[in-house]
Amino acid sequence: MKIPMKLPLSASTSTTPLTYAILGCAAGIAQSHLAALRRLPDTRIVGMADLDTERGAAQAAHTGCPFFADHHDLLAALHPDIAIICAPHPAHAALALDCLAAGCHALVEKPLAVEMAEADTLIAAADAANRLLAVNFQQRFLPAVERARRLIAAGDLGPLVRTLCVEPWFRTDAYYRSAPWRGTWRGEGGGVLMNQGAHTLDLLCLLAGSPTQVHGWTRTLAHRIETEDTAQALLEYPNGAPGYVYVGTGEAGGPRRLEIVGDRGAIELIGGKLIIRRFRPALGVFRASSPALFAQPVIARRVARQRPGDGGGHLAVHRDLRDAIRTGRPPRCDAREARRSLELANAIIASGTTGQSVTLPLDRPAYSALLAALRPGRPLAPRP
Repeated sequence: MKIPMKLPLSASTSTTPLTYAILGCAAGIAQSHLAALRRLPDTRIVGMADLDTERGAAQAAHTGCPFFADHHDLLAALHPDIAIICAPHPAHAALALDCLAAGCHALVEKPLAVEMAEADTLIAAADAANRLLAVNFQQRFLPAVERARRLIAAGDLGPLVRTLCVEPWFRTDAYYRSAPWRGTWRGEGGGVLMNQGAHTLDLLCLLAGSPTQVHGWTRTLAHRIETEDTAQALLEYPNGAPGYVYVGTGEAGGPRRLEIVGDRGAIELIGGKLIIRRFRPALGVFRASSPALFAQPVIARRVARQRPGDGGGHLAVHRDLRDAIRTGRPPRCDAREARRSLELANAIIASGTTGQSVTLPLDRPAYSALLAALRPGRPLAPRP
């Protein structure tokens, strides 16, 4: 059961600037957060931490804030309102737990964690600490995605008929060589499903909900890495509707496409463009009532007008989290929301590894044992 937020009155009404710390500040993604915070009023970066002391200290000096080699020291000395966690995936859970225990809110880079057992622990810890734990799924803020979400919430599509998701995220070998943790079980907890495909799976779960059955297929086809660089899955939803997912880092040039078909209408997201189709009458009604053998209902198709926005960037995520803290509402993507796509990624990996279909909710102990078996018995090398 979710515990209602009970933030101190000062946190919801004060105009005092919120203070931020960045853990994992040497990571490339930290630059996106810094750029967003520079555009957000009433914010102040008070400290940074990273195991890479050379690059971390340089980043902190450039930003004009103190640097700490140990994040525990930072949390104890600075007591930031919000900690932004940019470290590699397997460090997310431990860092977030430390931040929550120190009394600060946390924004974790995607994914929330590498496995569901960790996600469950994080959600319980956030509830117990009465702090917000948000996850950086910035594509939720794309104007086209927001419009699609509103259409579905209003019931315009009707009962689910089918989903389709095709997402090529081309990556070179140099990308995987750029850091020793990339493409490793110990360093990422998975490959394309845990990294590039995390956004894809998040939008699919946001708009279509979670499936109940997953049959996954995972392969390493294009790169010399430990983890999967290509994955596909057949899904079954609670009402029996089918779905299909493909993600990979070996294909270039193809558009990213997410399609959700309902009984009364369908949406298709291609990049930042939203295509809407409406069926008159609904598919079920026409199917049962039409005397024609090969007819189909009237299909009205239109491309939704592009709406202004920041393109689904980090600024939208930070603005949403700031407003959530000050009003006491949940952020757009809190840990419970982010757990859904993590469960789907874990399920596809489990099914692809074992060759067996997986029923959701995922068996946490079984997946933990599988992930432990996939990890080599050597410590993760530090970032160069």
